[in-house]
Amino acid sequence: MNVKSLIASVIETILKVVLLALAISFLLKCVTQAYEFGYKVFADEPMSANNPKTISVGIAEGESVSDVADMLQEKGLIADAKLFRVQELLSAYHDKIKPGYYDLSTGMTASEMLQIMSEGSEESSDEAVPMSTSPADQYEEYDDGPAEEYSNGLIDDIEAGEGEEIPDDEGEGE
Repeated sequence: MNVKSLIASVIETILKVVLLALAISFLLKCVTQAYEFGYKVFADEPMSANNPKTISVGIAEGESVSDVADMLQEKGLIADAKLFRVQELLSAYHDKIKPGYYDLSTGMTASEMLQIMSEGSEESSDEAVPMSTSPADQYEEYDDGPAEEYSNGLIDDIEAGEGEEIPDDEGEGE
């Protein structure tokens, strides 16, 4: 055997060992993450057991579990939307979330939240939460109320130059 072939076989063996070590390390990391995720699915721990906060949420007609999970994560009721989706999929409440308004707590587990949202709220029994409303749509029903009369009169007074003068802040910006 010559020296060049010996060096080549040593380098080849070292590369194989390094690649095998990297593959084992990657596999170990994946298995660890999968175990931790699986544990969280079934451990079902609340977000904050010590100082729970109650947060009101509204679920619209036709909202998907993903939409609900994202909203709950945004409001700080759950830590992970993906985890919540899996918990809902594996729970007895799969596809049973009803539209409505709910008071949920950071001290509740995902199962407790799912149970509450699946039973429906008293407020939503007669009327569903609108899927999407613009601010203009939300306030249309109040167009002819006293608040509008007052505000329109106030706006008319201001436009006519009547009403309270707003003092100029001299000296600012200089």
